[in-house]
Amino acid sequence: MHQARIAIIGGGISGLYAAYLLQSQGISDYVLFEARERLGGRVLSVGLASTDEALPVQTNRFDLGPSWFWPDYQPQLDKLITELGLVRFVQPTQGDMLIERDAVIPARTTGYFSSPASIRLLGGMTALVDALATGVHPDNVRIGQTVRRIHAREHHMQVECESPDGNRESWAVEKVLLAAPPRLLAQDIQFLPALPTSVVRQWRNTSTWMAPHAKYVAVFESAFWSETGLSGQARSAVGPMVEIHDASSPGGHAALFGFIGIPAATRNVMPKEQLQAMCRAQLVLLFGPGAAMPVAEFLKDWAQDPLTSVAQDLLDGAQHPISLDASVDSSPWAGRLIGIGSEWSPQFPGYIAGAIESAALGVHLVLQK
Repeated sequence: MHQARIAIIGGGISGLYAAYLLQSQGISDYVLFEARERLGGRVLSVGLASTDEALPVQTNRFDLGPSWFWPDYQPQLDKLITELGLVRFVQPTQGDMLIERDAVIPARTTGYFSSPASIRLLGGMTALVDALATGVHPDNVRIGQTVRRIHAREHHMQVECESPDGNRESWAVEKVLLAAPPRLLAQDIQFLPALPTSVVRQWRNTSTWMAPHAKYVAVFESAFWSETGLSGQARSAVGPMVEIHDASSPGGHAALFGFIGIPAATRNVMPKEQLQAMCRAQLVLLFGPGAAMPVAEFLKDWAQDPLTSVAQDLLDGAQHPISLDASVDSSPWAGRLIGIGSEWSPQFPGYIAGAIESAALGVHLVLQK
């Protein structure tokens, strides 16, 4: 059996930041388990090669997960991004927006301006993932390892994980930091002895951020919509996209992205190509024939991602979750099992800032005991 002081379950922002904090304080006796074959969790930025070889690939990455943060409201995240030296820019909003109330002619109106402004990262939110990962020793990260069981024994906790080829390994640890969605933990991990019914109920009642969403991105050679004074923003009661924004980055290709409003159950039986064609047709109706032939397009349906969504998430809508208790107080779990995913954040549950906040709080709890 392998041994470590601390196990982190989940390699998204919260899990990575917890490992980053431990490493920065000289603590290397930890292991991070990530079921996916990549780090980042619900943060996902897709890349497109630039036609200009002098430009870094990061200028052509587009977010299929979260895109924005707000420094004035989220100073802890803002400070971290500054310390990591990441490049930020203001979400493009210059120009008019379009309102699609029916399938005839969209109405043009003055655009909405976020105050404070929505901020994005050059290279997408994956730039934050990459920066945190550089501060984590790769030997402490177990990619492609799904945790199946956590057994609370008298002197340690036994964490059992499984690789894609079916091989299993066990770890004896003192503390476990839970950096995955509560519903996913309740569904997929066997806890021995069973967790209190009240805890399981609370986890199952907590909505998973991003789980009901699907995002579509269309990439173009230039922002042709700005030539007619449009911002790239649109709202639609027709669909398939209900909210559209400019996804361009400085120095890279232009792009538009939208949140798809078709219910997850309906999307689940639609061919991907059909849904993409519907999104393209909507962009043509809104922004003109220049939208008909994107140089690339991407679609991510988080509702169909088994490492994000469970059945209950598809019934909850798209609201951000309310925060929940970070620790399990009953024996034999008391002081040994701590939730640090974004859903556990007191101030920002369901946001990137929430993942940073809850991870910092969880690491503080672990090191104080």
